[in-house]
Amino acid sequence: MASRQTLRQAPRTGLPGLRDHWRSDLVSGFLVFLIALPLCLGIAMASGFPPMAGIISAVIGGVIVSRINGSYVTINGPAAGLIVVILSAVQSLGQGDAMAGYRYTLAAIVVASVLQILLGIFKAGKLNAYFPASVVHGMLAAIGIIIMAKQIHVVLGVKPEGGDILSAIAEIPRSLMNANPEIAAIGLLGLVILMIWSWVKHQILKMIPAPLVVVVAGMALGQYFDLDHKHVYLFLPQEEFLPRHEYTVGPKFLVSIPENVLANFYFPDFSKIGTVEFWGAVVSICLVGSLESLLSAAAVDKLDPYKRYSDLNRDLAAVGVGNLLSSAVGGLPMIAEIVRSSANVHNGAKTGWANWFHGLFLGLFVVFFPKLIHEIPLASLAALLVYTGFRLASPREFAKTMDIGKEQLALFCITIMGILATDLLVGVFIGILVKLMIHTLRGVNFKNLFKINYTLTHTSPGVYHIRVDGSAVFSNFIGLKSEVSTLPAGQTVIFDLSDAYLIDHTVMEFIDHFRHDYSERGGRCEIRGLENHRPYSHHPLAARRRKTAGVNHVTQRFGFKTAKHG
Repeated sequence: MASRQTLRQAPRTGLPGLRDHWRSDLVSGFLVFLIALPLCLGIAMASGFPPMAGIISAVIGGVIVSRINGSYVTINGPAAGLIVVILSAVQSLGQGDAMAGYRYTLAAIVVASVLQILLGIFKAGKLNAYFPASVVHGMLAAIGIIIMAKQIHVVLGVKPEGGDILSAIAEIPRSLMNANPEIAAIGLLGLVILMIWSWVKHQILKMIPAPLVVVVAGMALGQYFDLDHKHVYLFLPQEEFLPRHEYTVGPKFLVSIPENVLANFYFPDFSKIGTVEFWGAVVSICLVGSLESLLSAAAVDKLDPYKRYSDLNRDLAAVGVGNLLSSAVGGLPMIAEIVRSSANVHNGAKTGWANWFHGLFLGLFVVFFPKLIHEIPLASLAALLVYTGFRLASPREFAKTMDIGKEQLALFCITIMGILATDLLVGVFIGILVKLMIHTLRGVNFKNLFKINYTLTHTSPGVYHIRVDGSAVFSNFIGLKSEVSTLPAGQTVIFDLSDAYLIDHTVMEFIDHFRHDYSERGGRCEIRGLENHRPYSHHPLAARRRKTAGVNHVTQRFGFKTAKHG
């Protein structure tokens, strides 16, 4: 009952929503702008784009996409998860010419944007369902490792010699030994601030965004070290035990943007549209951008206190439109960004106008304070990205995956190694192939890998009964997921898995999320028959296969009904 009342009290959208909630949305939009500014600059530069490309993306994502998307409290803008595919495109298409690679990549983003719009129009908003959960998490962890490996050199003020990811990892010890002390002091201070801020409990201090503190502290040290002027210095020259090595600092360690706003716009170059590299970049940008945006939008929905649900198809098409406009004038592609969206919710945003205000503040800041942006040290921005990368690939992520099952950890690690050894797209498909092989070895019929057998019956007024036969795995359950999403709210839905041979982790996770979401919307959801299955680990969402006897304590801990269903 409480959830139904919450739904009735949900804020109005459009201009009525602006009139009702402009104060809370304005405040939240301003606080998100403070977080977004340094991240947009850092993500753009790490992607091989000019710094302003990230701002262009966020401004269009806020001012335009917020008015046509299908979500309520998400923030659209560039994300760390896209750094890898964009940088790879710039390097492969440019072949040593950074500016040419940038403009070729803009053209690839334009084409990828058209594909995203078509995906949204043709209802492909459930694209993420086609990917095993552990493969997706492995992809994000690999992205985190690559970001850290690339950006740690910037934190230390050293330029690595190798260009590929394995070389960047191998050169980390060399960069540590040859770090530029003043630049390293700025970067390491940023990392320390981010770690300390994650432990801060004080309500007022928590209101101050950690990225803002990192940037302000970095700018203060930059002024102290006089980074505005190129000069040479000796580090602790009075200490005899240190080698007398000269270090150079100067404006090259600061963000560089033109003072004339119009000079920040660049246009795509389509002259490589007939090459394999171009279309490889298009597919990578479209796939990774769409997948990450859909996952983020679905995650943000769970944070929304009003329990509103995004129209993912409309959201995907709107992001495609935003990417088309952004890349046409030199900007990065955007997604529904989870970190900024979470901050938006916690800051009290009510409607999509918070996203609009965040974009507006970014645009105004660039127009009126371009010189202030120039004073931001690159090491501070790199520290933000290293911290973001660590969160994507932290030991906790490995432990969480291990808890689900050994095969999930194997998939997770295989995907990471595949991406590091090849590229992002190939690594993801290696993970998917291994997952299909695991299902085949566990006895899943080949035809059942891609086609699920189930019946959905309306057994009595307000009761829907779903009976699954054979196996329910990531590669076949999209049809069931689509049909279940059309069931009316406020009813009783029963999943009967008694006759299911195998249920993998991705499907278990979906059923669990559906059960919680449906209950919050005033309905009731039961899962029956799991007492007939043996899990592959003690985790409640582990993959499981049908057994002959015995009751499993994990299903009871999960809260599923274990009584026999006739």
